[in-house]
Amino acid sequence: MPHPNMLDIGRAALVVIDIQEAFRSAVPDFALIASRASTAVRGFQMLGVPVFVTEQYPAGLGRTAEELQLVFGDDTEVFEKTTISSCGAAPFVQKLKELDKSQVVICGLETHVCVNQTAHDLLDHGFQVHVLTDCVASRFSHDREAGLAKMQMSGAIPSSVEMAFFELMRDSTHEQFKEIQALIR
Repeated sequence: MPHPNMLDIGRAALVVIDIQEAFRSAVPDFALIASRASTAVRGFQMLGVPVFVTEQYPAGLGRTAEELQLVFGDDTEVFEKTTISSCGAAPFVQKLKELDKSQVVICGLETHVCVNQTAHDLLDHGFQVHVLTDCVASRFSHDREAGLAKMQMSGAIPSSVEMAFFELMRDSTHEQFKEIQALIR
């Protein structure tokens, strides 16, 4: 039996939080974060893990970045919101519960605002939260670091794209192992 803080393919879902066009010029690492999040989405899809997307006020901030839209599957659900936390979009939490997911892997923008508040609300709803630290950013590094520290102190588990993939597969005999390896190399 794996440690309870390890990701389990049957219990996990990925949430991409607000990686939207308006942030492209404001967040210094935007292109890198969008690329890493795109890799995360592709890998989670290969592994059959549900992927959800939130967009903060898309009428004003634009849609999700093109790098990500190009890899979304037909089943990728996008939740529009005006609340800072993704959990403010009521259908979002309801959908996670309907799918019986207890582990939520999160990435997105900005670390200290929407990602932070989403993590705390998910924890409050009883979900185990894993933060892809290589897929979160803020305009300023001190805000990113503060957001990561606060989430971890509250019980969120730091992770990375590669770490998450290998925890979900568990074994080099997994049928998607070679595909995932090719994706991260």
